[in-house]
Amino acid sequence: MTVFDDLRRRGIVQDFTAGTAELLSSGRPVRFYAGFDPTADSLHLGHLVPVMAMARLQKAGHIPFVVLGGATGMVGDPSGKNQERPLLDLEAIQHNLESQKQQLRRFLDFDGAAAAQMVNNADWFSGMGYLEFLRNVGKHLNVAYMISKDLVKRRLETGLSYAEFSYQLIQAYDFLYLRQHYEVQLQLGGSDQWGNITAGIELIRRILGTEAYGFTVPLLTKADGTKFGKSEGGNVWLDSRRTSPYKFYQYLINIADEDVKKLLLIFSPQSPDEIEDLLNRHLQAPHQRLAQHHLADHLTRLVHGEEALQKAQFSSAILFGKASPDQLKSLTPEELEEVFETVPQGRATLQQFLEASTLTDLLALFPQFFPSKSEIRRLMESGGMYVNRCPINSNAPLDSEWLLHGRYLLVQKGKKQFFLLQFL
Repeated sequence: MTVFDDLRRRGIVQDFTAGTAELLSSGRPVRFYAGFDPTADSLHLGHLVPVMAMARLQKAGHIPFVVLGGATGMVGDPSGKNQERPLLDLEAIQHNLESQKQQLRRFLDFDGAAAAQMVNNADWFSGMGYLEFLRNVGKHLNVAYMISKDLVKRRLETGLSYAEFSYQLIQAYDFLYLRQHYEVQLQLGGSDQWGNITAGIELIRRILGTEAYGFTVPLLTKADGTKFGKSEGGNVWLDSRRTSPYKFYQYLINIADEDVKKLLLIFSPQSPDEIEDLLNRHLQAPHQRLAQHHLADHLTRLVHGEEALQKAQFSSAILFGKASPDQLKSLTPEELEEVFETVPQGRATLQQFLEASTLTDLLALFPQFFPSKSEIRRLMESGGMYVNRCPINSNAPLDSEWLLHGRYLLVQKGKKQFFLLQFL
């Protein structure tokens, strides 16, 4: 099976130009590129689809070029957007570029036989004047051709600035420049980039009289059509400062069964046949979420490293009651709040803690969680009450040393109900 056949079987290819499959199966290394605009200081989960396609092509011996959008980022790509992106200043663009550089180096090999190269389109646009661009590029693509693109037609109804309208010309020139100076033959991008990719192919044909190729990868969507990579707080970012490894891991663990196959095929290093076997084993005990654990383990390790994966697994074990009291104490205050941010929380003063004569009296300060003292005593006597993962009986004296980091108390009622209490 050729690498392109494998990509198609995995559902990673959406649209492609004639000759693309033959080009990638010719036995010769093909130079190809994908571009990344610095719209944020981190890539997100959706960006990993084209990145994984690049990594698979590189593993097959083809040579990836990463094009950082130092120039295109100043204009803003209208693709997939209903309104114009806010323009970033030069300082923000440079900061975002540097951050994305470091992330992309994690996924591609920049030193091997098919070493990836990283370039910035600001390098070839910075010395080009507006009139020069119009003469050398703008004259070769007519307005009727540009307006026929779906992304332009959609935005004409809601408003499209001249800057955004020109974006496909700018990206088309990227492809032409890379073809002329680096012998790049193929461009890949998200499915919303199809119009920009074909504009580049047309520009190369008209100016150089040679063929170029392209294919798109699908946008990452769920079975219901909504975008993957979104959480309640927004994008699932690859930067640990934006989305912690624990939250990244938890997001993947909670992927629905009907969506996990798609993500495994895209991201897992296993073959499609091995993934089918994994899914069959998953179906024998769906509650164990075998497929989701495989996905979360692999992607968290890939994005954040082995140490971060182990920490995320450890934190998950604590949340689901599989950790010892000593393991709970090992969490920092930030980690404690993050792990238990979704459980009910209550606050009282440290003085109220010190004035409470018994744990029963203390818990009674939180009637929203513990309606009566009699219920608290009953739970203690039946062995159904835990403090910081330790079983508590009705005779247990209240001890200020129970407070984690001098302020937190983790109370567990039964097997699954947690409450994080803070005393400030």
